[in-house]
Amino acid sequence: MKKIDLTLPTPHENLALDEALLDFCEEARGGEILRFWEPRDYFAVLGYSNRFEREIRTPLVPVLRRISGGGTILQGPGCLNYSLILEIAGNVTETNRHVMGRHREAIEKILGQEVRVEGHTDLTIGGMKFSGNAQRRKRKFLLFHGTFLWNFDIPRIEKFLAMPDKEPAYRRKRPHGDFLMNLPLKTPVIKKALEKIWGADGDLKKIPLKDTDRLSREKYSQSSWNFKF
Repeated sequence: MKKIDLTLPTPHENLALDEALLDFCEEARGGEILRFWEPRDYFAVLGYSNRFEREIRTPLVPVLRRISGGGTILQGPGCLNYSLILEIAGNVTETNRHVMGRHREAIEKILGQEVRVEGHTDLTIGGMKFSGNAQRRKRKFLLFHGTFLWNFDIPRIEKFLAMPDKEPAYRRKRPHGDFLMNLPLKTPVIKKALEKIWGADGDLKKIPLKDTDRLSREKYSQSSWNFKF
């Protein structure tokens, strides 16, 4: 597996690069990949089928839509994002179990305390969520990506995001501030743990930046995509 630690200037470009990397591998131009990126500004990201009017409380930050499922999130400083491009070796449930099990093990080993997988793809400590994840599948490869909260302004989420329409049972209708937590680890430690658990030991040399630019302009910057539902 190759790795790439690359944060592009805009939210549109960063979401576009995830899709471009998936397409890059699907077209047999690359093997498995682990990417890291860290947003510089605040923006909201809708899951593929989420409805803007239902999810966003006040649209005072840019609102984008990703290609994977899952809930709406607020991105910003203090979030570490990772993206895995993996060969498909099982169904959705098996993939969730495989990836989340590895991430649970990696973080638990560092902290020395119990980390649990709850819902389908949440990582929690003591019932508090610090990582949410989602996937998008093609024929041969899939994108599995997510966020680790480590120094995020959690109270800010209440200002921008409504309570989700669907929630895992363990949330028990808790508001964002009583449900989310920051992981007490710095990003270099989290990155190193994920690199080790995935065996990502070489840098990705070919980066599909032209495809990223095209997707950023033609898709992720367009209202027809971001507000399609």
